[in-house]
Amino acid sequence: MTESPVPSGELRSLLDSRSSCRAFRPDPVPRSTIEQILEMAQRTPSWCNTQPWQVAITEGEGTERFRKGLSEYVRSSPQEPDFPFPTEYRGAYGARRKECAMQLYASVGIAAGDRRASAEQTMKNFDLFDAPHVAIITTDAALGVYGAVDCGLYVNTFLLAARSLGVATVPQAALAGSAPYLRSFFDLTEDRKVVCSISFGYADESHPANGFRTTRADVGTVASWVS
Repeated sequence: MTESPVPSGELRSLLDSRSSCRAFRPDPVPRSTIEQILEMAQRTPSWCNTQPWQVAITEGEGTERFRKGLSEYVRSSPQEPDFPFPTEYRGAYGARRKECAMQLYASVGIAAGDRRASAEQTMKNFDLFDAPHVAIITTDAALGVYGAVDCGLYVNTFLLAARSLGVATVPQAALAGSAPYLRSFFDLTEDRKVVCSISFGYADESHPANGFRTTRADVGTVASWVS
């Protein structure tokens, strides 16, 4: 069976216009809109259709309790992610990471080498960039790396679904370093492993942190052909 193509411009528009939001307005997203995002994200493909993701979402006072508790936790506790963080950013990976950081710091007026100010900016991750909601994505421990890969696909679908409805997002690995706190707050069982989080809401478009865009490598640097 040949599938009918969909207009490529629609997907391209979503991909080109999506960006990581690092400053949100306080306005909550209606529950009905969040449910639409979840319904679309549920169409994500997965290995053997296992659909390993589970999602814990905060709203209202739940977000504020989580934000306050997380902020206190990270200031007094070591990082303990369920999946090891990168041990090193080599070559192009380190260069891209640095470029992104320098763009962010420049946008908010942090001078190169100002470690105190850059650390304060990093801590905004744990304030969820003032977002009214956060989604915590977990996978089943027994599915290992492939369950996490499937969750990565789910995260991308969530981001694009949110963008299609005018909702801003920022995927965050930073919160995964506080897995013990997340496990306690959301009453996660030991067989659920934290992959990452997504803070979301409506963008504060006037904030300078939302005024820059990262670059992408040319296709020729990542794809090879065998004929």
